[in-house]
Amino acid sequence: MSNLNIVLVEPEIPQNTGNIARTCAVTGAALHLVGPMGFLPEDKKLRHAGLDYWQYLTLSYYDSLSDFFAKNTGAFYFFSTKAQNRYTDISYPDNCYLFFGKESAGLPERLLFEHRESCVRIPMMDSARSLNLSNSVAIGVFEVLRQWDFPALSCKGELREFDWAAAKQRKPGSEFL
Repeated sequence: MSNLNIVLVEPEIPQNTGNIARTCAVTGAALHLVGPMGFLPEDKKLRHAGLDYWQYLTLSYYDSLSDFFAKNTGAFYFFSTKAQNRYTDISYPDNCYLFFGKESAGLPERLLFEHRESCVRIPMMDSARSLNLSNSVAIGVFEVLRQWDFPALSCKGELREFDWAAAKQRKPGSEFL
């Protein structure tokens, strides 16, 4: 089993963090929340956005970035609109950490400057400020998991009212079944 870690630095909007928690829960990624946060862990909006997935989540809290770095080691990648490298140009190793900054300002520029080679961006139009935080995390998570061939994740689904196998038998040459 491969290990993927998502680090949110000073998240401000509980709904974004709840959505990210759900993404982490369904993909097996661990979520690390670095304070100070713009909400309390008991926030109703946070809990509601994460729905009933909290029981599947590995979640850790830290008072600050220095607290986080004192307790964790691995390959660190910093997602930022200010980065020079594309997130798809990286080969992500096991036990890597994907960092995302707060909604209003992103990651601290000193952190980015000190880790230039590990800073990555999601390409977008120059005229746009940024993507939504939970969307950015989902993009990063699924790129890493794609590179790892989606370990431990189900890659096939079944319909409730119809049977894929029966349909395939009726049309054995179909490329869509």
